[in-house]
Amino acid sequence: MAARGHVQDPNDRRLRPIYDYLDNGNNKMAIQQADKLLKKHKDLHCAKVLKAIGLQRTGRQDEAFTLAQEVAVLEPTDDNSLQALTILYREMHRPELVTKLYEAAVRKVPTSEEYHSHLFMAYARVGEYKKMQQAGMALYKIVPKNPYYFWSVMSLVMQAISAQDEKLSHTMFLPLAERMVEKMVKEEKIEAEAEVQLYFMILERLGKYVEALEVVRGPLGEKLTSELQSRENKCMMLYRRLERWSECNALSCKLLLKNPDDWQSYLAYFDSLFHLLDKSWTPPSEGPQSTEGDVHSSVAQAISFIEERLNTEEAKESKHLRGPYLARLELIGRLRERSCPEAQQLGDPLELMFQFFVKFGDKPCCITDLKIFLNLLASDQHVQFINRLMEAVPLSAVGEDGVAVPADTRALQRHLCVTQLSRCLGLQHTPDTQGKLGIIKELKAHYHHGLQFGTSCLKTELQFSDMYCLMAAHLYIDLWMETGDQKMLWQSLGLLEEGLSHSPANAQFKLLLLLLYCRLGAFEPVVDLYSSLDAKHVQHDTIGYLLTRYAEALGQFAAASQSCNFSLRFFHSNQKDTSEYIIQAYKYGAFEKIPEFIAFRNRLNHSLHFAQVRTERMLLDLFLDADISSPLEESVKSMSLCPEEDDISWDNLRDNRDLTVFVGWNPRDRDLNDDHRQRSLEEETLWLRLRSLTLRLIGCVATLNHPPASRNSEKTTENGVGSKPSSLQTLLSQLENTINQAAQFTEKHAQHQYPFLGPVQSRLVRVLASGCCQCLLTSLQLPLHLQELEMAGLDDSAELQTQISNVFKSLAVQLQDLLEKCKGDLFEVQDGQSNTQASLLENLVYFVEIVCIVQWVCNYCGSVLRPLKSSLQKKKKKKKETIAVTPPVLTAFQEFNGGLQGLLSQALDHIKNQESSLTALKLGSLNLDGQTQTEAEGTFTKTAMDKVQSSYLRSLQEIGELLKKRSDSLKSLKI
Repeated sequence: MAARGHVQDPNDRRLRPIYDYLDNGNNKMAIQQADKLLKKHKDLHCAKVLKAIGLQRTGRQDEAFTLAQEVAVLEPTDDNSLQALTILYREMHRPELVTKLYEAAVRKVPTSEEYHSHLFMAYARVGEYKKMQQAGMALYKIVPKNPYYFWSVMSLVMQAISAQDEKLSHTMFLPLAERMVEKMVKEEKIEAEAEVQLYFMILERLGKYVEALEVVRGPLGEKLTSELQSRENKCMMLYRRLERWSECNALSCKLLLKNPDDWQSYLAYFDSLFHLLDKSWTPPSEGPQSTEGDVHSSVAQAISFIEERLNTEEAKESKHLRGPYLARLELIGRLRERSCPEAQQLGDPLELMFQFFVKFGDKPCCITDLKIFLNLLASDQHVQFINRLMEAVPLSAVGEDGVAVPADTRALQRHLCVTQLSRCLGLQHTPDTQGKLGIIKELKAHYHHGLQFGTSCLKTELQFSDMYCLMAAHLYIDLWMETGDQKMLWQSLGLLEEGLSHSPANAQFKLLLLLLYCRLGAFEPVVDLYSSLDAKHVQHDTIGYLLTRYAEALGQFAAASQSCNFSLRFFHSNQKDTSEYIIQAYKYGAFEKIPEFIAFRNRLNHSLHFAQVRTERMLLDLFLDADISSPLEESVKSMSLCPEEDDISWDNLRDNRDLTVFVGWNPRDRDLNDDHRQRSLEEETLWLRLRSLTLRLIGCVATLNHPPASRNSEKTTENGVGSKPSSLQTLLSQLENTINQAAQFTEKHAQHQYPFLGPVQSRLVRVLASGCCQCLLTSLQLPLHLQELEMAGLDDSAELQTQISNVFKSLAVQLQDLLEKCKGDLFEVQDGQSNTQASLLENLVYFVEIVCIVQWVCNYCGSVLRPLKSSLQKKKKKKKETIAVTPPVLTAFQEFNGGLQGLLSQALDHIKNQESSLTALKLGSLNLDGQTQTEAEGTFTKTAMDKVQSSYLRSLQEIGELLKKRSDSLKSLKI
């Protein structure tokens, strides 16, 4: 709350109890205390605002806003009222009102530095860059301090960044900002590093790299001290932009002489060297070779330079740096790419990598260092290389089943590194099933032996041998994928569960368990696993897809709501939080960070995952509540869903998923590649289009729920019903096109599978295979036909009625087919073999979704047919007809409605049967013989099976409950 020091103002003393109540979360007492104070002091505006804050926090938003506006219209200038109103408007997510507040305060007190400053920050919250520029200059005129002047300059830069017209940015905003800074430079008023950074940023955006270089290398550059090698790094970047490869080369040489372990400088050195070679650069005959010093422009010089760095390292007795050794391998790789014979002078990569392993093999980084250079080995050298490395691994003790094991953690790390490299080279992928089982046996022996070294580890620390466990789990998955034997999958789950019991903080165990359970169709254990990962901030965007992809698809609707909320809470707070970061950046002069914050905000606002979660959350809410606890029309209205408007910026969608979150050691031909990423993005975008159109079509159906009073009226009613059929037709055409595109896409890529640890497959393939899309198209044709029928009437629409009757019959057949694809046992054990069919759960969920949509369509059909039937009966009474022929459309609707209720009864019976068979399932009879399991391992495997069984039961229960509610709603539908 507002700052409250030891002040003499009696009002501060009176307000203090209210502040304390609000700070402690006792909002009701704060309201009561404010009321007491206002009875005695009616003009104490701050008390009124504090009461409004209490009302806002107790959910009485309208009252709070009314009370706040009573004070705001008085244009207060006391600090307490202004700060309290600022807090209230922020909590209401109305930052634009804060600007009006301080605009009024500045008008009344035009010389106040504080109010001008607050006004600037208020503009910053809402991104009013032009007004920020004006506010900054007004502030500078009142109090001529450098920071205020540069606030105005930065606001010009932000106008340039946010301008739609790039030409305008480069001809007006940036040049003006440059002139403003140059004025301060000429007057020698530049004081802080932030001001130099801003000048550099402006020149860089203008493409004035030569001028920027002069600034960095001149007197102003001496102020760049907050980062290590700040000047050198900026110079290097500018040399690259200007393609001054000689200076780039010389500077990287100087930096490497200072720090031979600087990998970025090695890369700059090699890049510049080969650019110079390509241009046949020769040093000038007179004068220095470059402004940065001597230049290396030949391969011989490069080899000599790297060998000098190596000789320096070799002369050390201890604490060798890895950089020079890796640089040698990098140079060999680059020379080989160019077919340069000099590559042989540096030595044999196999031997050099062996020497590197001897020096650094006991460090965890050794595997990641060597992994990127494995392509230097010929395929026939792989086995030789691994055997050579094993020579440097001391294995002395004998562990389980006579397997030689390391005696200490350093030896363990060496052996682990060799094992990981072996998998990277594909040596664990080539053996047959028995060979792989033998490797798994050894890995498990090493894992269990290594646990003794971690007995004193805290729960938050990882065990030294965890990677053995993870690798064994990967091998089990390989066997499952190759043979289809589900026993391998159970073994993998059991092993990972055991690993997690010894190493509760191991994120890789949790992630892989999460993936495996989801692939089995068991979402219940995943909730706790994901929660224990304690994902923070942007991780809800980068790895949240692992959770939201499966939650609703596997029938766990409550968990789906929770998982969507996890993600949405982060995205919704992003806008507010980023504004605060930007304000802090202005306050502390971190100008170069402001565009980064805005780019970060935009990246999140356009996140593919955000768009998916938002759409899925709205659909889920409709499926669970609409026409059960509240009418469909009200549900759609509460979501502010406008079917005619597409609020997804398709051209700007960003795929922020982290597809490399899983640790893996697959060879390159089995690993994730750019094609997989692109294909997954296309697939997820198609799925989002499908779901977005479904949502908008449901919105259209909701607005059709109340037909116009006049049957032949073509006027648009107040709620827009008259204009909806065209919207419905347009969206239906778009949906049909999207389904066709999706079908072509899945057919084209049917044979191409993603790597197991790559992108998770979207729901697109399953939804197309289920027949759900055809049901959706057929059901949404009905409102269009019913609109025509309403206009024509029952007497003059025989052909149309026949058409509608056929649609009802076709939809009934499609729904029956969809239900048939849901039938089968989710989990069965026969002859000691297990078989799970997670696809049946997904099909059941699609069936439920279609039933919900069909129910809403039927409600609309009923709202149209009911008055038509009533009108027909009145006519017959007038004519005193005794024999009444029921129109075909009414018969067809009643038959469809009765058939649909029967279909739901079938579905509910099937779910009950599945629940019974699952409850009676004896998992103890599952045969895992021949799989070398200890009793402890068997226990963990049984635990995993129990979790899957329990999850299936919960999914069936939630699906059954929702179907039952839909069935009950349909029974009340009559015409």
